[in-house]
Amino acid sequence: VQLVESGGGLVQPGGSLRLSCAASGFTFSRYGMNWYRQAPGKEREWVAGITAIGGNTNYGDAVKGRFTISRDNAKSTVYLQMNSLEPEDTAVYYCNTYYGRMYWGQGTQVTVSS
Repeated sequence: VQLVESGGGLVQPGGSLRLSCAASGFTFSRYGMNWYRQAPGKEREWVAGITAIGGNTNYGDAVKGRFTISRDNAKSTVYLQMNSLEPEDTAVYYCNTYYGRMYWGQGTQVTVSS
């Protein structure tokens, strides 16, 4: 199993970014996917999740209404569209799935600063 995140960067407050997570090594369409984040000095925080069947989504309270998780099963990729970004969103963002055990990507840095 391999998860590779991309799309992070530096953005001004109020801006947008779209993160991608390319998955391989398992049948992507059969597994739920999640995004987490970890800010310096803080615990890793669940951000959003999407189910395998039906593509139902859920969000953490801190990002509800601003972030959107989606998936493209043909590309084995999960996305996180982040709008109205705030400095508090600065963190390393990780995608995650459970396939016998938890798997994590290497993370992508998102910095929101003017």
